[in-house]
Amino acid sequence: MDIDYPLLLTWAVLISGGIWLFDVFVLKPRREEGQSAPTLVEYARSFFPVLVFVLAMRSFLGEPYQIPSESMVPTLEVGDFILVNKYAYGIRLPVLGTKIVEVGEPERGDIMVFIPPHDSRYFIKRVIGLPGDHIRYENKALYINGERARYEFVREFHDMIGRNAVPVREYQETFDEDPHTTYRYPTKETSREWVVPDDSYFVMGDNRDRSDDSRRWKYVSEAKIVGKAVAIWVHKAPGLNWPTFERNRWI
Repeated sequence: MDIDYPLLLTWAVLISGGIWLFDVFVLKPRREEGQSAPTLVEYARSFFPVLVFVLAMRSFLGEPYQIPSESMVPTLEVGDFILVNKYAYGIRLPVLGTKIVEVGEPERGDIMVFIPPHDSRYFIKRVIGLPGDHIRYENKALYINGERARYEFVREFHDMIGRNAVPVREYQETFDEDPHTTYRYPTKETSREWVVPDDSYFVMGDNRDRSDDSRRWKYVSEAKIVGKAVAIWVHKAPGLNWPTFERNRWI
């Protein structure tokens, strides 16, 4: 089950703050001198500042996020814990997502966390198309505004999918002078084209044939952007494994 932590934190702040204020303006004037506040009030008064601090940090500065799938392999692996910069693309109100301060806009090549149009969970993909861009994907190659991205073959290896060893080709893909690694599987890909609408972005996973992205559900709305992935701070492989710091790095 996915937990909406910002919503839970917001409610915790409102409830604890409400209890504290109710005590200050209603209960406290009625208490006899020297009488202590109820236990619930003491807890609310103690936790309210801490909850406000945590909510502010998660909403406006940074938020941890764990990679749940293979869509961004090899750049990000399942079990990577990443830090999401929440103010890189503007400061937004918690839960509502309304932008209140303009800071910057996503750039092509950024790794972005967002809420897709078909799901309420956080997704993470690479920004491929900006508003107004013409995107074409043909023979597993990207064309952005008519210009083909540059590809350098790195190696071929085999990946186990179920009981089958499937060949995978690794490429360095470059557009806007920003190289990154992508994987391709031996599957057919129909040539398709898109024109990115205003206030929207086209995103794809680096593990191109194992990524659920804009090729299927189209575009990311500007209003649904969460933030920019900036660093891997710890990795925990699935199962009974200890966290490690071997993959710590800036993204």
